[in-house]
Amino acid sequence: MSSSDILPDIRLRAIEPEDLDLLYKIENDEMLWDVGVNNIYYSRYILHEYIANAKGDIYTDRQARLIIENDSHDVVGIVDIVDFDPRHLRAEIGIVIQNRYRHMGYAKAAIQHIIKYTKNILHLHQLYAYINSDNTNSIKMFNNAGFTQSAELKDWLYDGSKHHNAVIMQYFIKKNKI
Repeated sequence: MSSSDILPDIRLRAIEPEDLDLLYKIENDEMLWDVGVNNIYYSRYILHEYIANAKGDIYTDRQARLIIENDSHDVVGIVDIVDFDPRHLRAEIGIVIQNRYRHMGYAKAAIQHIIKYTKNILHLHQLYAYINSDNTNSIKMFNNAGFTQSAELKDWLYDGSKHHNAVIMQYFIKKNKI
C-alpha cells in the first residue's frame, strides 16, 4: 500500500441539532446547487424541522444523511444516501466535504464506509452518483473508490445560465471486494 492509499480515520454519525449551522451553510451554498437538485435557500427553521422530524429509519425516510468526523472530532462534511430503493436494492450517494478538508482523502474514506454499511446492513446491490461531467476531481475520486462511469446524460444539470452534462457513476457492491 502506498502512502497515497492511506486514508484518514473517520467516523460517520447521525445528524444532531448541533449540526444545524453546518447544514444551513451547505444547503444554502449556491456553489453546490449545480451538483444536486436543490436550488432554493433553506431557512434554519425548515432545516431544524428536518433534523427534528427525520425518523432515523432509512426504510421510512428513504434516505440517510450522515455527518463525517475526523479523528479529532472535527466535522469535515456530510454524506447522503438518498433515493433508497429497497425493492431494487440501490441508492444514490452524495457527498460534500468542507473546503478546508478537501483533497485529503475524507471523501474516499466516507465512501468506503458507506459501501460497507450498504453491503453489510442494507444488503444493497448498487450505489450510484450523478456528477457534473466538468467535475473531473469528483469523477476521479469516485473512480478511485471503485465506481465506474456507466452513462452520460446530456444537458442534465442547469446552473442558472447553462446546462451541463452529467455522468452516472455506479458501484456494484456484490461484484467488488470491499
